[in-house]
Amino acid sequence: MQANDAPGRSHADGPTPDTGAGEQRPSAQSQAVKWLAQRELAQQALQTKLQAQGYAPEEVETALGQLKAKGLVSDERVVETLVNRRAGKLGASRLRQEMQAKGVDPDLVAQTMADLQDTEFARARAVWAKKFGQVATSSAERGKQARFLATRGFAADVVRQVVSGLPDPDEN
Repeated sequence: MQANDAPGRSHADGPTPDTGAGEQRPSAQSQAVKWLAQRELAQQALQTKLQAQGYAPEEVETALGQLKAKGLVSDERVVETLVNRRAGKLGASRLRQEMQAKGVDPDLVAQTMADLQDTEFARARAVWAKKFGQVATSSAERGKQARFLATRGFAADVVRQVVSGLPDPDEN
């Protein structure tokens, strides 16, 4: 055994990986599957990543079409994952921003925002209660609570109602 051979590995285990210039680049489809195995990506984000890697636009379109037909690329699944993971902590505007940054279809973003509006107050109240738990007694404390909710993307009117201790307007 040579000094640079790994212990326990004989040459009969197979060839060592070729790291030279002769290495062939994976197809756009196999590269996309590799990325999708790591996390959900929207179709637009996947297209951007593949094109940035130097794949031809025709090859990218073909690969994305095949992956979409197999159900491996789904903006709906990206949105569902994001909402399930982040909606308990963030307001609608912050979720919209994250979906847009991920390249989700604008119509799907709008539909999701309409669905989230119904729960905005309850989600803001839950986040506020976990952090503060009681209505502020001073204007400085109210400001602190309002900024906390605003930075998490909750709407200004919802923030005002929660910080003031007002009941949910939809519960009437």
